[in-house]
Amino acid sequence: MNLLEKEPIKRNKTQWAIGPFNPMKIISKTSTNNNLSIDHHHHHHRHKCLLWLDKQSPKSAIFISFGTTTSLKDEQIEELCIGLEKSGIKFVWALRDADKGDIFSGEMRKIELPKGYEERIKNKGIIVRDWAPQLEILGHLSIGAFMSHCGWNSCMESLSMGVPIIAWPMHSDQPRNSILITKFLKVGINIFNNWERSRNEVVKSNIIEHVIVTIMLNNIEGNEIRRRAAELGVAVRRSVVEGGVTRKELDSFIAHITR
Repeated sequence: MNLLEKEPIKRNKTQWAIGPFNPMKIISKTSTNNNLSIDHHHHHHRHKCLLWLDKQSPKSAIFISFGTTTSLKDEQIEELCIGLEKSGIKFVWALRDADKGDIFSGEMRKIELPKGYEERIKNKGIIVRDWAPQLEILGHLSIGAFMSHCGWNSCMESLSMGVPIIAWPMHSDQPRNSILITKFLKVGINIFNNWERSRNEVVKSNIIEHVIVTIMLNNIEGNEIRRRAAELGVAVRRSVVEGGVTRKELDSFIAHITR
């Protein structure tokens, strides 16, 4: 960013606005997802969480994933478990076992959930401890929101599919991305009122429950967030098809470098 400030963009330089880069595919015109979505049927063996989502109602579940570089404290895991259970909303939780702090010990830290938790929520949610097909999950019609660390790829995948975001930024560019999502695009809700002040504190279950219910159920704030996210998703997906703005930019770029 500092370099960009010092080197103003020259007017005679051609620029192209290209993206998103995640895969998307046109599907049936009768689709409820405005003609465009991820193709769920290109694999013979679909992930178990997708099969579980097939049985849920449209927009009834949230997807939870904090990426591959973030580990939540045990206390935070417990609060998240309680908040999810209290919300009553169905969910898919990608809960990867994180490396132990001492990377030279050769040991792994297995994330432990509260005793009896997985049994209690077996009809409400599914916990995925291995790799999860994030883009396919976000493109599934049963997903109504994404609780995310707001890594840029995750943001783009969620917005491409028209899925609103519960922003839970951890580090790096994630706090800035969360502001873009919640304050400018207004397609999400932030778990923090003030990230700088609260980032090292354990987010309590009542806050987690509140943001989930707000973004998922019928209320003025949630309805507006979901509407804007859906509209943005349609615009993003249409941009990549023939005649769309992203497609035109990409074609122009290819023509420029191959001339």
